[in-house]
Amino acid sequence: MTKQSKQLTLVAAGAVLGVTLALGHGVVGARDNTADVLPLEQLRTFSDVFARIKRNYVEDVSDEVLLEHAIRGMLSGLDPHSSYLNTEQFNELRIGTSGEFGGLGIEVGMEDGFVKVVSPIDDTPAQRAGMLSGDLIIRLDDKPVKGLALNDAVKLMRGRPGSDIVLTVVREGEDRPLKITITRAVIQVTSVKTRMLEDNFGYVRISHFQTKTTADMLKAVEKMKEENDLQGMVLDLRNNPGGVLSAAVGISDAFLHDGLIVYTDGREEDSRLRYSASQGDVLDGAPLVVLVNGGSASASEIVAGAMQDHGRGVVMGNKTFGKGSVQTIQNLANGGAVKLTTARYYTPSGRSIQAEGIDPDIVTGNLRVSKREESGIEPITESSLSGHLSNLDEEAPASTDEETVVESNLAEDDYQLNEALNLLKGLTILSRKG
Repeated sequence: MTKQSKQLTLVAAGAVLGVTLALGHGVVGARDNTADVLPLEQLRTFSDVFARIKRNYVEDVSDEVLLEHAIRGMLSGLDPHSSYLNTEQFNELRIGTSGEFGGLGIEVGMEDGFVKVVSPIDDTPAQRAGMLSGDLIIRLDDKPVKGLALNDAVKLMRGRPGSDIVLTVVREGEDRPLKITITRAVIQVTSVKTRMLEDNFGYVRISHFQTKTTADMLKAVEKMKEENDLQGMVLDLRNNPGGVLSAAVGISDAFLHDGLIVYTDGREEDSRLRYSASQGDVLDGAPLVVLVNGGSASASEIVAGAMQDHGRGVVMGNKTFGKGSVQTIQNLANGGAVKLTTARYYTPSGRSIQAEGIDPDIVTGNLRVSKREESGIEPITESSLSGHLSNLDEEAPASTDEETVVESNLAEDDYQLNEALNLLKGLTILSRKG
């Protein structure tokens, strides 16, 4: 894997409640602007407005507060992902990279003045309460969201662990807004979960890309290989809003022998980086299916794009979120930081995912399958017809071994995962014939 001189990070599409999602902490050198001409006229206007607020505003406002508001506005006006982090927010961000933070457990952004849920995080109060990707939050307790900045909305959703907040949510397909009560908690995110599916197929769920995600996944896969004849794997990135870039590169590298994984391109030379795979495939070439949906963003799209471009895995599910920009964290002298969009990322074939997303190789709907009741009538087959020709092996003695049939409820519980498992079985059969 290519080593980087500084840690760049990809953030998901908004702020996590309790902390903005995992980022690196490398300091990016300031651009040399000594030759640039200062915009004196605009600075005079800024000074004029500043003085008018200080003199005429209904309440006294400190210089520090006004200047922080100005900095926040300057950054938030660039794009949805650039922002100013004060000391408290920067500390929370660093806690978030280790997988523990306070809040509700949802990744959020802004849309039309409302807070939009990008995805709920696995095993958090928000997910357990039934929050879904795409939900629009219009009220926080009794306070309307319209007109609030995202940071202000996030602050309202934070609170003492164990305390409740009522979110009023507009959801597609629902005739009226829903009221959902969530109990705040300290969120401890386990980014990697694994289990075996039927017929020795593995399942790995990555809910976030954190600093330890690659090591945790490699350890989990090796354990599955030791205990089972691992014939293929489903990598589930649904509702994974992203995280640390190095983790996305590491996960991709785990399945690729060589070649480009992702590259970034920006104005500064040090934002133009390339990340390549090292020798070795943790699955030894066994089939891989990558599950994605509209809540799969940022680092998830890097992995899906790399698998798709290299033909290493089949991407299945729904179109991804489309977050293809890179943010870096620049430390400030006051203990805070600036999160600034400095580059776009591109898949190995040169595709930019920004505002486009990854189109799955196989599109599947969000369906739920229920079992049809049996009629009790045996179907008519060739053997039912009078005078049918006998099979030459028909008289062979029947096996006395009892066959135990275990019925899987996977299709009913998770239709997309069931389809991924069926695809894995087919790919395995083809690989054996090859």
